[in-house]
Amino acid sequence: MKLDTDVYFDSYERHKGNPLMTLIGFYKGMYHNFLLSTVFYVIKHSPVWILPIVTANIINAVTDHDPNVVTLIIFNIVLMVFLLILNVPMNYLHIHFRSKSVRKVEAGLRSALVHKIQVMSIPHQKDMLSGRLQSKVIRDVEAVETLSDQIFVSLINIVINMSVALTVTITKSIVVFFFFLFMVPLAAVLVVTFKKPIKKHNQRFRKEMEETSAKVMEMVQLVPVTRAHALEDEEIVRMDTQVDLIAQAGYNLDIIQGNFGAVSWAFFQIFQVLCLAFTSILAVKGRVQVGDVVLYQSYFTSIVGQVSSLLTLLPVISKGLESVSSIGEILEFEHVEDSSDKEEIGEIKGEFTFENVGYSYPDSTEEIVHDINLHVEPGETVAFVGESGAGKSTIMNLLVGFGLPTSGRILVDDKDISKVNLQSYRKNLAVVPQNTILFSGSIRDNILYGTSDVTEAELNRVIDESGLRSVIDKLPMGLETKVGEHGDKLSGGQKQRISIARALIRHPKVIILDEATSALDALSEKEVTYALENMSDKCTTFIVAHKLSTIEKADKIVVIDAGTVAECGTAKELMEKRGIFYRMEMTR
Repeated sequence: MKLDTDVYFDSYERHKGNPLMTLIGFYKGMYHNFLLSTVFYVIKHSPVWILPIVTANIINAVTDHDPNVVTLIIFNIVLMVFLLILNVPMNYLHIHFRSKSVRKVEAGLRSALVHKIQVMSIPHQKDMLSGRLQSKVIRDVEAVETLSDQIFVSLINIVINMSVALTVTITKSIVVFFFFLFMVPLAAVLVVTFKKPIKKHNQRFRKEMEETSAKVMEMVQLVPVTRAHALEDEEIVRMDTQVDLIAQAGYNLDIIQGNFGAVSWAFFQIFQVLCLAFTSILAVKGRVQVGDVVLYQSYFTSIVGQVSSLLTLLPVISKGLESVSSIGEILEFEHVEDSSDKEEIGEIKGEFTFENVGYSYPDSTEEIVHDINLHVEPGETVAFVGESGAGKSTIMNLLVGFGLPTSGRILVDDKDISKVNLQSYRKNLAVVPQNTILFSGSIRDNILYGTSDVTEAELNRVIDESGLRSVIDKLPMGLETKVGEHGDKLSGGQKQRISIARALIRHPKVIILDEATSALDALSEKEVTYALENMSDKCTTFIVAHKLSTIEKADKIVVIDAGTVAECGTAKELMEKRGIFYRMEMTR
């Protein structure tokens, strides 16, 4: 099933602020499926409309002593049996064409959200909790799928049922027809009365659900910290408070929807009784035939049922339209990384130049780093040191392109990084963050992530260079060992070595190590440092580290203080200078 995600962005952009038209736009190119589904629905559902007519015909023929009563009964019975048998294949075709479209849009919407999340600007994406993003991809899309069924199936079915019932009625008796229409103003009053409160409670319930989803994810990630500090009771109280909020929001929503359903049901049942009395009086006066009383009662019951169904759909539609708006928050997210019209960059040499580089967070004018001037030759190893919060990680993020300088510029092989296609640039990079990120596959899967055509010999070489051999040899399933969710089955040092192996397997031209050896023991650190030294001969290396043993052989050590370059030189030069770097080393 090929998914064209552009149609979802286009539809939201064209109909922004109108969730119903946005939803209809999602189905562009598939309207014929709903037309066919409707046609087959009419055929398969026809016994429901024809049975009252057949019943009325037979009763009228019997009560009027029609001489052809037996023939008429046989004809009507055969007709009904044929239509009932026809129901089975028509029902299959009706569901086939409906589901084909609804499920395609459901998958397409999720794909569109995934596409957008993947190109969101990293600094802005961090402002959106992952639990809320997950809720939009899973829960809101599911609500939109339900809304699609209600609007394109249930709503159309209601309209067809009411149209047939009213059409047959008006051909039989104009008086009864106007009696049927008498209930429409009441339905309108009910809709207007309950629409606003239902929408309000739906919005509150959705927001509480998103908040709960985000807090549950935080709770799961914090379990080790919570247990280690005996904070279980405090965490339970925090989550119970949130659970109570969502329960109260759900209760309020249930009450308003329940009242809505009960009031509408009671009113329409009263109208059914009045219809029976009205048509019976008409039959007594000879205005209608006796059998037609059954027909009118059946059709009025159908109309009442359809109007009740319509009113019952209101909360579902309101909830679904709210979810369309919720999904729109992602579809219209403006802060994206768009490199489509920028210069593709092939294999780079690894030369970097910082020219008066400064950076400030979005929606802030205060620069975290400023006036950074630095030149790095291809193949050099540059280490950044400084106190926590000095701006080292910000510089690393600028090198990766997670943020672009707000002043000055960074040149890569004499090309401005803000003017090149970042995806093509990053193909030359390998990044080893301080907090290792693994997915729940095998060790092999995590090392080879994003690569292809890697030989076993190459894989084994990388395993040896990253110091992973001793770890793998101790595991019963070796490379095929599952690491668990987020790599929870492994120690911090083991996870870090897998992350380093993942970097080495890519043959990068630039490697960025943000405290990459911080979780390793002394022996492992020595092994990995040796491997990184060998690799640094082939590529430009940027390191953030606090241990002198990790950076002492760097070609340049850049001391960052208060967001700018305070000192720069080799370890020997900086120690002889007896400045900031010297004082940092003396206090370790």
